[in-house]
Amino acid sequence: MDLFVSYLLPLAILCISLALIFRVYRHKSPSPKLPPGRKGWPIIGETLIYGKACLSGNPLEFVAERMSRYASEVFRTSLFGEDFAVLCGAAGNKFLFSTANKDVTPWWPRSLVKILHFPFDMESFKEELFRLRSMLPEFFKPEALQRYISVMDSMAEEHLEIDWAPYKEVKVFPLAKKYMFAVSCRLFINITDQEHLTRFSNLFSLIAAGLLSVPVNLPGTAFGHAVKGGKLINNELLALIRQRKMELSQNKGSAQVDLLTRLLLVRDENGREMDERVVAAIITGFFIGSFDTTTSTITSVMHYLADYPHVYSEVVREQMEIANSKGPDELLNWDDLQKMKYSWTVVCEAMRLLPPGPGAFREVTTELTYAGYKIPKGWKAFWTVSTHKDPECFPDPEKFDPSRFEGKGPAPYTFVPFGGGPRMCPGKEYARVEILTFLHNVVTKFKWEKVDPNEKIKYEPTPIPVNGLLVRLQKN
Repeated sequence: MDLFVSYLLPLAILCISLALIFRVYRHKSPSPKLPPGRKGWPIIGETLIYGKACLSGNPLEFVAERMSRYASEVFRTSLFGEDFAVLCGAAGNKFLFSTANKDVTPWWPRSLVKILHFPFDMESFKEELFRLRSMLPEFFKPEALQRYISVMDSMAEEHLEIDWAPYKEVKVFPLAKKYMFAVSCRLFINITDQEHLTRFSNLFSLIAAGLLSVPVNLPGTAFGHAVKGGKLINNELLALIRQRKMELSQNKGSAQVDLLTRLLLVRDENGREMDERVVAAIITGFFIGSFDTTTSTITSVMHYLADYPHVYSEVVREQMEIANSKGPDELLNWDDLQKMKYSWTVVCEAMRLLPPGPGAFREVTTELTYAGYKIPKGWKAFWTVSTHKDPECFPDPEKFDPSRFEGKGPAPYTFVPFGGGPRMCPGKEYARVEILTFLHNVVTKFKWEKVDPNEKIKYEPTPIPVNGLLVRLQKN
């Protein structure tokens, strides 16, 4: 008995305890795993594969193939030297736009910061962009947009008269880009002379071509050209900034419609102005995010209007009603744009099928759990426009059908060309005004047909017809 008490009873208790611990551990919910997927090659990851998909005209195939292989909710990849969780579907969009909004922050590849020649580190870059976002409503509020409409309208009319009307055939993309860039230069930095416009446009084309390239800064590479272009633009903008500051000191500034002047007038809580180098980098970023996307969208709209004559006819009917209600030489106004309801459904359907961007990036600041998977702090999250061609969100998704956007329109978080939630693109209304103003002018003056009906599309990173969308014009 003493032997049992001294030796066997403690042993029995130990065995029972271990059994209970094992049983509890076995039934305990396992800790979330990382999303399924692959990292690809060291450093570059799957960046080249993603870039190839973009150039082939189908960046969403990169997402769709991995959704099918790994998981339909979220998968892991590596892009730009970073670990990424790609959240898919409307639920993924909703999670990043709303549920996890406080746990993520906007993120851009280090390569972009290098192209912009931002003078400080990434955290300082984010702080300055946060300050910028807080003041953007002043530039994009309805009162400001109403002032831009007449500028855009008169510039569109002049552009079409000079660069389109004398010719039987034109390439839509480069000409639309020329117009959109001129508008950006006029409203952002008040530059109108052709020499400046041409030089700036060529440099920004170098930047755009290098945004999704492998960030290897060697002579002859796309990234190397982009960095060089960014430096030259930075120098030009710094000279312009110093000139504008001198004009402001002499009360010669144009504070009403000029983004540059607004940035120069910003002061922090201590009364200090924004660093000139920061202003130059922000203006460069503003250009990158504006004219290429609107150029791509108007090109896509003209692409589809050529394919669907009945849609073109309805757009012309709506726009001619507005044109006929105007007096001689009377420019478009805010009320006119509110009447362009059908035209905007056409633009939206074009953006659904050919989104002006593939999505956007976020940095995870607090570890997240989504769809049973762990997304660690420091990882990058990528929301995509994959819902645009999801048959569960848009039946018969390859069909061009503007009526999808009539009435209540698509379900929430399914149509996301401008993102969503608190960080929705602040330039959404600006883009709407610019696109509709140009569309009004082009459809009331011309009808067109595509010279090559089978022209392919590539992404750089916006969708671009490989030959610029050559069309044959006929005056209305």
